Amino acid sequence: MDKNTPLVGILMGSENDLSVMEKAMDVLCMLGIPCEMKISSAHRMPELTASYAKSARERGIEVIIAGAGMAAHLAGAVAAQTTLPVIGVPISSGELKGVDALYSTVQMPAGIPVATVAINGAKNAGFLAAQILSIKYPELINRLDSQRKEAKENLLKKSEQLCIGSCKPHNP
Repeated sequence: MDKNTPLVGILMGSENDLSVMEKAMDVLCMLGIPCEMKISSAHRMPELTASYAKSARERGIEVIIAGAGMAAHLAGAVAAQTTLPVIGVPISSGELKGVDALYSTVQMPAGIPVATVAINGAKNAGFLAAQILSIKYPELINRLDSQRKEAKENLLKKSEQLCIGSCKPHNP
C-alpha cells in the first residue's frame, strides 16, 4: 500500500456534511489508509461528480464513500459512473431528519449497487471501506482486529466503572 496514493475517496454533497463525513476519514487515518476528501454535489456539480467517479480507478482509488442529505443522490450518481465499490452515507438534514436520504441511498436499481450504512454512519463507512480493502491488503486485518479488541476492552472498563457501592463485577 502506497501511503502517497489515496485508496479511498470520500465525497460529500456540501460543506454542511463535513462534520459527519470527517468521521470516515478519522477511521481511515487511524487504520493507516490513505484517503482524499472532496465536495462534489450530484445536483450542482454533475459533470465534476461524474468525472471524479469515472477517473477514480485510474487514479488509484479502490473504494468510494459518498455522503449526502436530503435527496442524497450523490452515492447513486457516483455508482452509476464506476464499478468500484461505493458506500453511501445518508446524512440527517431537513424535515425528515435523514430518512429521505436513507431511502434515496439504499433504493438503487439492479446492477448499480450502493452499500448503505446508517444515517450519519460515516464511521462505519470507514470501517467497511477498510474491510473491503483488507481483501487485497492483508496488513489491514491485524489493524482491524486490534481496533475491535481495543473497543471491547474499553467497553469492559466502562462497564466495570458502572458498579457502585457493593456491586461486584460479573465475570462470565
